[in-house]
Amino acid sequence: MPDEAGDLAPEWTILSNNVCGVLHSHRDAAAMAERFERLGWRSRSSSWHGYEVGTTWCEVELDPIDGQDVLLNGVADPSRFDDLAALLTRCGATFTLELYDENDNLLRETRREG
Repeated sequence: MPDEAGDLAPEWTILSNNVCGVLHSHRDAAAMAERFERLGWRSRSSSWHGYEVGTTWCEVELDPIDGQDVLLNGVADPSRFDDLAALLTRCGATFTLELYDENDNLLRETRREG
């Protein structure tokens, strides 16, 4: 599953956030951003402790939240939702991931337990 380096494709930049999730027991967003980078995604610091990671089909923010978890939210090509879940699995993450439509209706949910 090669990831396309580069900026988010224009057809996805017009969407409001449609993907969100929690990376469980990954309190350090920097370490998770580095894992995305090693898989060919671009990464940049977006706040004191948060990171934006992306590729041509997905762009998400990684922000630590209370406790040991990292919040993931952003936009993704809905047809690549399973690819994002597979990538998180390759990164060794335990997670809950949700996909929403343009009316904020939950379309799909997946999780990987530790």
